[in-house]
Amino acid sequence: MIFMAANKGNNSSGASQERVAYQEFGNVNPLAVERGVSELPPSQQDLRVQASRKGRKGKTVTVVTGFQAKPETLAALLKVLKTQCGAGGTVKDGEIEIQGDHRQKVVEILVKEGYKAKISGG
Repeated sequence: MIFMAANKGNNSSGASQERVAYQEFGNVNPLAVERGVSELPPSQQDLRVQASRKGRKGKTVTVVTGFQAKPETLAALLKVLKTQCGAGGTVKDGEIEIQGDHRQKVVEILVKEGYKAKISGG
C-alpha cells in the first residue's frame, strides 16, 4: 500500500514531482537506509586478524575485523589480499574474509599498507 503526495505548487518544468508519504511494503530507497561510514586513515584503525571455522562446514577462513572504511576501500584492500595470498575472499558486514589460514601473511600485508593489525584468538 503506497500513498503518494503530489507537489501542488507551480513547477517551472511542468512535470509534477511525487514523493512517497507512506509505504507499507515494497521497494526501499537505498539512500535512506545507507549508513554514513566515517573513513579513518589506516594508521588509526586497529584491526584483528583471526582464523575461523564456525558456520563454514569445517573450512578455515581468515577474518579481518575492525575496519572503519567505505566499501570501496574494503574492496580495493580485498583485491590486494586475495592476490598476495593466492586465495579467494569476500567482504561481509564490514569484515574481510580470505579463504584458508593466512593470518601471518595478512598481518604482514596490512602492516605494509599502513594499518595497525594483530593476530587475535588462539
